[in-house]
Amino acid sequence: MKLDSMYQDVILDHYKNPHGRGLRDGDAEVHHVNPTCGDEITLRVKYDGTRISDVSYEGQGCSISQASASVLNDLLVGKDLAEAQKIQGTFLELMQSKGRIEPDDAMEEILEDAVAFAGVSKYPARVKCALLSWMAWKDATAQALGADAERTTA
Repeated sequence: MKLDSMYQDVILDHYKNPHGRGLRDGDAEVHHVNPTCGDEITLRVKYDGTRISDVSYEGQGCSISQASASVLNDLLVGKDLAEAQKIQGTFLELMQSKGRIEPDDAMEEILEDAVAFAGVSKYPARVKCALLSWMAWKDATAQALGADAERTTA
């Protein structure tokens, strides 16, 4: 089986069988829209101290945007903030590579199923789709941690 075909299968599996779909209680909620194609996501994040206890979402759009949200859920729930930020940074680096980065074993260990999006990085219009949920997570995290900081200083 060709690697590209395997990656496509991973994306389609996450699209057809999404993980984390369905909004649940959270510490922060954001809504992001990709104006280029109309994909959108509402994402909630819940923290237990500095550990991500849940990421839930509702959205509509292409298989890439929806599968990426599912993969994000798998990768980040249960992780502490520093580890989640490392994963997000690695995914961002891959997506901004314009296809020049070939995932190695170290990157595959960090990104797991998210390496399936390596081919997407060759198509700038699709990169926005893949990053939609990740940027929403980043904003929701900033919102949640900002609210938490306000509670502890009040």
